[in-house]
Amino acid sequence: MHLTLLVPELLWPEPADQAAWEGLALPGLAWLLGRASCERKPALPYEHALAAAWGRTADAPLAALRLLGEEAPGALTPADACWLCADPVHLRFHHERVVLADAGAFELAAQEAEELVAALNREFADLGSFHALTPRRWFLRLARPVAFTAPPLSAVAGRRLDRGQAASPLQSTLNEIQMVLHGHPVNEARAARGLPAVNGLWFWGPGALGSAPPPPFASLHTDDPLARGLARSTTAQDRPLPAGLDALLAGGPGDRVLAVLDSPLPAVLYEDAARWRNALADLDAAWFAPAARALGRLESLTLLAPTVYGALAWRLEPGARWRFWRRPADLAALARSLAA
Repeated sequence: MHLTLLVPELLWPEPADQAAWEGLALPGLAWLLGRASCERKPALPYEHALAAAWGRTADAPLAALRLLGEEAPGALTPADACWLCADPVHLRFHHERVVLADAGAFELAAQEAEELVAALNREFADLGSFHALTPRRWFLRLARPVAFTAPPLSAVAGRRLDRGQAASPLQSTLNEIQMVLHGHPVNEARAARGLPAVNGLWFWGPGALGSAPPPPFASLHTDDPLARGLARSTTAQDRPLPAGLDALLAGGPGDRVLAVLDSPLPAVLYEDAARWRNALADLDAAWFAPAARALGRLESLTLLAPTVYGALAWRLEPGARWRFWRRPADLAALARSLAA
């Protein structure tokens, strides 16, 4: 089996943050990185790194692909239409800049999402039709294609928006959407309960589905709908993410296998070092330490890690386990060297 693990934000983005690094024990990961060769490319947002792993470019139709990967799309199909991700967000001013929080940072009920989407469809029918597949993931089926580029959600969530990020050919429409959302009874009720308002949308990933390049993987294990959609656009099989590597290997032999381990991502987006440490500790126990033990059974192991330091790739073959002279990696020192 040629196994690839894609782990966004494998390294904490602040190399001098003692609270994140001090006492961090990840013996499995340290063993793997200490024996692996590393390749570094320019940094990519998680969604673009995921697309690149499937041979796609940054202008891939990520909205249509994410829709293809939804588990309960109902009557919606991404075929023969131009789609946008139109994800609900909370915008607030902080030090004279706008900070964006995606719906992963606050609770939003399905009924609230449906009522807000219904209001948008009444007001903006000429733009297309909005659909809330889940409270967190909304889509816009465009009445006509719109040519624009925007960073994916992980590139802006938890961050301050500069003017370039906030601008798009749809900016005037987005301003009108904010006005509709601001006065909606759902948001008035949320404000009364002390909850953040859904006062904006983030448009990204435009395009029609089209054809896909040949798949670099035969199978995918993930809980991410965008990753599932990338697999489903090809002949690759997709399966839920198992509890760990041992469960994956127990499922039988495979050829070219990708597992997406994205649990560290939300912690980094919202600067929660304790949550990031816990996520990495869980991955070390369930995936990295078992991978070190199973290296002799694997034909190759690749770790792909989109991080603030760059798009990092570590590769190991079975012979790496005999490199006794290679010491386990010091992750904090690695982050400092990459940041230098």
